Amino acid sequence: MKQLLYIILLVGFQNISAQIFNTETIKNSGDNDKRINLVILSEGYQTPELPQFKTDAINFVNAMFSQSPFKEYANYFNVHIIKVPSNDSGADHPGTSMEPLESTLSPVVPIKMVNTYFNAAFDSYGYHRLLFYEIDGNYANNTEVKINSVLADNFPTYDQALILVNSAIYGGSGGEFPMASKGVSNGVSSTEIAIHELGHSMFNLKDEYFPLDEIYFSEAINMTQQNSPSLVKWKNWLGTNGVGTYQYNNSGFAASWYRPHQACKMRYLSYPFCAVCKEGIVEKIHSLVSPIDAYAPASNSISNPTFPIDFHLNLIKPVLNTLKSTWTLNTANFANDVDVVSVLETDLTTGMNSLTVTVNDDTAMLKVDNHDTFHVYTVTWTIDNSILGVTDITGEVANYSISMYPNPATHYLNISTETTSNNPIKMDIISLEGKLVKSVTLSNFGTQQIDVSYLSQGVYITNFYSGNLWIASKKIIKN
Repeated sequence: MKQLLYIILLVGFQNISAQIFNTETIKNSGDNDKRINLVILSEGYQTPELPQFKTDAINFVNAMFSQSPFKEYANYFNVHIIKVPSNDSGADHPGTSMEPLESTLSPVVPIKMVNTYFNAAFDSYGYHRLLFYEIDGNYANNTEVKINSVLADNFPTYDQALILVNSAIYGGSGGEFPMASKGVSNGVSSTEIAIHELGHSMFNLKDEYFPLDEIYFSEAINMTQQNSPSLVKWKNWLGTNGVGTYQYNNSGFAASWYRPHQACKMRYLSYPFCAVCKEGIVEKIHSLVSPIDAYAPASNSISNPTFPIDFHLNLIKPVLNTLKSTWTLNTANFANDVDVVSVLETDLTTGMNSLTVTVNDDTAMLKVDNHDTFHVYTVTWTIDNSILGVTDITGEVANYSISMYPNPATHYLNISTETTSNNPIKMDIISLEGKLVKSVTLSNFGTQQIDVSYLSQGVYITNFYSGNLWIASKKIIKN
């Protein structure tokens, strides 16, 4: 899950020594290696102002996790701050913007240059409110290198970092490391800039306003050149929650590109994320974090057990829990939607027994039947039950990510699979009458193309199995 940051030591960069700053956790949901770690760095805060930085960072976190889908998945995140002191307060305001200063900023900000750690500056690229870091021509002093260095020295296992600037003037920017001030303009906080930019850098969302340059257009979760209702990637949401296929512009290169919504946070700040973007964010969360936080008994943690034996599942639950669990004992259903089951001696056969719990997220923010990708998580306990009683219990966790496209399919169905399990994955295609029409063994990693051209038009159920264990079902439509 984690992206450990490695710094490439270039010529002229070897002698930069590590700089260790005070790091503090301001939102703790669990172990760092089982959560998404958001790291906030201070910029333009002098040492006496660092307590204020903590307050400002907490205010940002409260704003972020008051909005959907972060509100529902708050338990999947930890937030840490790195208190990087600057020599001066604030950010540069060089007065080089091509916009009239008085007409865009109130109160008017005097031209000033300050000495801050990451060289944050307004007026970037000719816009007052584009708050970005100045790039020094000397690579060793390049701000991106400094950011990477601070993260590598203080929190290398971050998942996403952003920079909070000590300025009451509204502004911010995106990129690998989003940057935002604590200013407000026309009732809109710069916090909104940071959340919008996290949509880009962390969740691979595109702008839904009209980017002026063609280089910003490409196929993505919320941007496409496909506008056919049966083929557009957000077809599962069409006609609900304002989702449609809307042109970016009615002329030029943008006329052939489409967005899913007219009023999404990726288009206008202070609006919520649209349903398509929420789905993409939730899917990315599931790809980074398993909802299975812990389980018991762990491997070989039980000796000479007596019946009944309790098996526990500790889940990272969304707010208003939407996780569903299915327990099977020797492939027969044993329990549903509980975190603890008790196994009696009479439940087991002599020899090896297999108890498995399968977990998936049934949130309404994921249209699972029609969406390309779904995630499933399992714990399997192998119970060695001899004539003298249980002699050994071992547990194993497995994660599954499965994508099916296109859906509807005409000639071929592509199945992409990725799993941590060593068991082969099998897919059965079942007609609505319950007839098995096709069975395929899938690779545990990679994409396979399945011929469905000979199937009659209609709806089918695909059942996925890991070994003998059912893990998921999904509908497909054959055109």
